[in-house]
Amino acid sequence: MNKTLLMNFVVDKENNTIKVEREFDAPLDMVWAAWTESDLLDQWWAPKPWQTRTKTMDFREGGHWLYAMVGPEGEEHWCKADYKSIKPLNSFSALDAFCDENGNVDNSHPRSLWKNRFTKTDDTTTVNITISYDKLSDLEKIIEMGFKEGFTAGLENLDHYLSTQFRLRKENKINNKPRVTSYLNFPGKTEEAFLFYKEVFNGEFTGVGLRRFGDIEMPADMPPMSNEDKKLIIHAELTIMGGHVLMATDSPESMGFKMIHGNNMHINVEPESREETERLFKALSEGGKIEMPLADMFWGAYFAAFRDKYGINWMLHYQKAES
Repeated sequence: MNKTLLMNFVVDKENNTIKVEREFDAPLDMVWAAWTESDLLDQWWAPKPWQTRTKTMDFREGGHWLYAMVGPEGEEHWCKADYKSIKPLNSFSALDAFCDENGNVDNSHPRSLWKNRFTKTDDTTTVNITISYDKLSDLEKIIEMGFKEGFTAGLENLDHYLSTQFRLRKENKINNKPRVTSYLNFPGKTEEAFLFYKEVFNGEFTGVGLRRFGDIEMPADMPPMSNEDKKLIIHAELTIMGGHVLMATDSPESMGFKMIHGNNMHINVEPESREETERLFKALSEGGKIEMPLADMFWGAYFAAFRDKYGINWMLHYQKAES
């Protein structure tokens, strides 16, 4: 990180509350989404090596979030948050409880009322969290269970996710104008191929040009990359004849990719909204084969890859530009 971000954790035994103040180097909409969308919460809420797995989420007043904290040996601890009040991009409150996998509350453990408030500054977003308990013994029990250490680690996960995604989003998306490009996959030959295409078409590298795997901070849950794989291209962008854009990536098998002829070229569509992305995904993928379901990705995009019922490969890539 390039700056020192605010972090305060105060236990107020007189009022049976915990107050947390945490600053994030990301815009308000991204921080709000990370707290209110299950796909994103699953990426950061649990302290490693634990993971969060959402069963159901209905983010509305009267709705709930039912999820499991899953340990490295597969053990599960279920929790439920019942949403009480929501002011979009401003605040929300929820009554939190331990429960079983069906959401039945376990009254042997304390319940807590969370009030989360989001404040935007020019460069950062601060989340103020007040967690209230019915009695002092409930507060002390939660502290003894390691809440401070676990929640602090989760917030650090979120800090990493937001800072990486925000930086990539700013670099990869200049404006919100929709476009269609061609996306190519190579088994380690992206740089060679794009230098060839640049010469043939007298083209110009645009966007970030040639970006290598080693140039970005990968998610912590991904396996470490070899020095050779770090030299491979994670994203290339070349504008050729008529303003058409070619994009590409290498597909290292060490990361689980298997490039074969037939999946090495996609039509890449960049819609202007999440809603349009979802509409296109539902329509185009029906009857086809989904390679990657529509989801938020670590580089900041709402993304899917699939083959339609006619055998044509598509990518959908929605990414909101920074103003």
